[in-house]
Amino acid sequence: MSAEQPPSRPPDEDGLRARLRSLRVFDGQLPPFDTDSAPEQPAELFLRWLLEAVDADVRDPHAMTLSTVDRDGRPSSRVLILKGLADGQWQFATSRTSRKGHELGHTPWAAANFYWPQLGRQVRLRGRVLDAGPEEAARDFLARPQDSRAESLVGHQSQVLDDPADLDAAITRARSLLIADPDHVPEHWALYRLAPDEVEFWQADASRRHVRLRYELANARWRRQLLWP
Repeated sequence: MSAEQPPSRPPDEDGLRARLRSLRVFDGQLPPFDTDSAPEQPAELFLRWLLEAVDADVRDPHAMTLSTVDRDGRPSSRVLILKGLADGQWQFATSRTSRKGHELGHTPWAAANFYWPQLGRQVRLRGRVLDAGPEEAARDFLARPQDSRAESLVGHQSQVLDDPADLDAAITRARSLLIADPDHVPEHWALYRLAPDEVEFWQADASRRHVRLRYELANARWRRQLLWP
C-alpha cells in the first residue's frame, strides 16, 4: 500500500499569478455580433442571446448576478435566477426580509450581469427595481417546487443560524403548513422587476477586440452606442 501523499502547498503570489495567466480564455469559435442589425429594444436582443445560450447548452443560462447597495452605499452581490422578461423588465424573486430585500427597500436600484462563457458573451444592466405586487408574488411562489416553497416559507434568509437543527425543525413545520394549506403564500415573498435605463451587450473576441454595444434610455427612447473594448 502506497504511503499517503502530503497535501500540496498552495502557490505563492508569483506562482498564483503565473497559474492564472496560463488559463485559456475565449477559446474556440465565438459567434459574431453584427451591431448594425441590433434591434431598437434591448430586451429583444437579450432574449435572442438568452435563447442562443440555451440552445448552446450553456449551464444555467438564466443565472444572473444581482448587485444592490446598503444604507452606507456599500455594494453586495449574489447569483440568482431570472424568472421572466416582460414589458422590457427583468424579473426575479426573493424575500423582502432577506439582505437584498432590505437593501432594495431603502435603495430601489440595482445592477445585474449575465455571463455565458461558452459564447464569450455577457449582458450588463442598471436601473430601478419595482415591486410587482402581491398577485405576481403569489403566482411566482405557487409555481415553485414544494421543497423550495418550504424553504422560502421559513424566512430568516441571511440571518445568523445558531444550530442547523433549528433549520430542520423550521422546514418540517413549513412542509406541514403547506400540506394543510397548499395555496399559502408568505407575506414577505416578492417578485421584483428590474427596469433598466442602461443595458450593455458584450461579445468577446479572441484577439481582444471585444464588441460592446450600449443601450441608454433617454426621454423614453433607447439610444445605441458602440464602446471601445
